[in-house]
This record gives sequence, C-alpha cells and structure tokens, in this order.
Amino acid sequence: MAYSEKFQKLSDAARSRVKEVLPEQVNELLTAGAIALDIRDKEEYDIDHIEGSLNVSRGKLEMNIESIIPDLDTTILCYCNAFNRGALSADTLRNMGYKNAVFIAGGLKGYRALS
Repeated sequence: MAYSEKFQKLSDAARSRVKEVLPEQVNELLTAGAIALDIRDKEEYDIDHIEGSLNVSRGKLEMNIESIIPDLDTTILCYCNAFNRGALSADTLRNMGYKNAVFIAGGLKGYRALS
C-alpha cells in the first residue's frame, strides 16, 4: 500500500523513538505477562489477530486505553498489519506514560510468517 509522504514521515519518526520486538519474541513476552494490543479497525481484527490480544482501533486509542490498561508499567505489544500504525500507537502510549509500550516488527504479517 502506498502511504502519503507525511504519514510515512510520522511513522518513521515514531519507529525511531520506540523499541520494536521481533515476532519471535512475542509468545515469550505474552507468557511473561505482556499484552498484545491490536490497533487495527475491528473489521481487520475480526478477520485475524494474535490469540488473546485486545483490540482498540488507532482512532480511539487515546480515548479508551486508560480504562482498558490502567497500569502504566504494563508491557504492551502494539501491532497492526506491518509496522506503521503499531509504531505510531506505541509512541503515543509512551507519550501518555506507558513506559513499556513497544511494537511488533512486521506486525501481524511478521508474526504469522513464523507459522
């Protein structure tokens, strides 16, 4: 998918500020108590998602996250299909005080490629 230049710059800047985790690390992190946060729209989530993940669309993240994940120390693994929205979401969460918000490199596609 071709993104606008401004959107891609925002995404790239977010990626430079937040940590990414490899798809190979996801299951171990989930077992250790991390929360997978699918930030895609509900229609995308309904088609496929990481088992046990929570779904909060990118457009409602800032409004709803505090009631869903109140603990700012929680490890949150943000993901989308690839990495742009996941990185933007992790960056937003870090700005909101979530110290351990990261994104999954390659998103759901990267995670599924392991199967």
